[in-house]
Amino acid sequence: MASRRIDPKIKESYSAVKYVQVEGLALMKIAKHCHEECASDVIIAQGALLGLVVEDRLEITNCFAFPKSVDESINDEKYQLDMMKSLRQVNVDHYHVGWYQSSDVGNFLSLPLLESQFHYQTSIEESVVLIFDAPKTNRGFLSLSAYRLTPQALTMFKENDFLPDTLKSLKVGYDHLLVKVPVVIKNSTLTNILLSELSFKIKVEEGSEHLDIGTATVLEGQLRHLMDRVDDLNQEAIKFNRYQQAVVRQSTEKHRYLQKRALENQARAAKDEPPLPEEDITKIFRALPVPPRLPPMLMATQVDAYAEEIAKFSTQSLAKLYMTKAMNTNN
Repeated sequence: MASRRIDPKIKESYSAVKYVQVEGLALMKIAKHCHEECASDVIIAQGALLGLVVEDRLEITNCFAFPKSVDESINDEKYQLDMMKSLRQVNVDHYHVGWYQSSDVGNFLSLPLLESQFHYQTSIEESVVLIFDAPKTNRGFLSLSAYRLTPQALTMFKENDFLPDTLKSLKVGYDHLLVKVPVVIKNSTLTNILLSELSFKIKVEEGSEHLDIGTATVLEGQLRHLMDRVDDLNQEAIKFNRYQQAVVRQSTEKHRYLQKRALENQARAAKDEPPLPEEDITKIFRALPVPPRLPPMLMATQVDAYAEEIAKFSTQSLAKLYMTKAMNTNN
């Protein structure tokens, strides 16, 4: 997952949780669920995170998947409560501390995700959302990121006002919606011993997939996503420019109308006639609806995430190419 640029002044300044510690078991369950769902027709895999808060860290020790949305016979809330009760009966951490979702680079940045995280943080202050990038992990780069809403974003959703003036007063920009929390993966001693034994049993050729230099397909897909988001952002910019032009046009017409009334009243006063009756100018020239700024802000965030991911991926690809060139030269 692309690590977005976050203003260091706001990073982790509002939460007691300094980092997220994920147990290996929980990570494997998340990876298994996301890979299975991505291989099927389901676009997004989601689930609940279980654990507890210890001092300045959020420990995630277990998780379970949400039921598929196509199954309407299952009540999501009842299903989650039943799962947590069952886990409590077998002495497993059952406290709800957040949720996870699969992703492909920056497509997780959406209004439903922000709204869901808002509800989580208002009910569970320390909750986070874990984003697991299954396609990138398949290429040999484990991608697991934790995010929380910034105080500005929380205030914006509480007020449920996404107009330009509100966003300006709250100082909310595309890079002030989410803050990234460091993630640490921890395994038990027995698990580390098992991993050490397995590393010796893996054949050399099976462990060199990360040296694959066939990156054209991946880079092409990322560039296509970036172009789509830039096109969408351009359409939103066109809509806002049209709105500004309409406001200027209405203001000009309002000024002409008031000027015309003033001249008519002067003429009537010269003839000793009563002035024109007062009219509610707001009924004649109604305020134009201001387009919401949250959708284009999300698009700008996605563009930033795709651009940064492409830059990182290109750097890694160039490193592989130079390494391959050096190896061929030595041979």
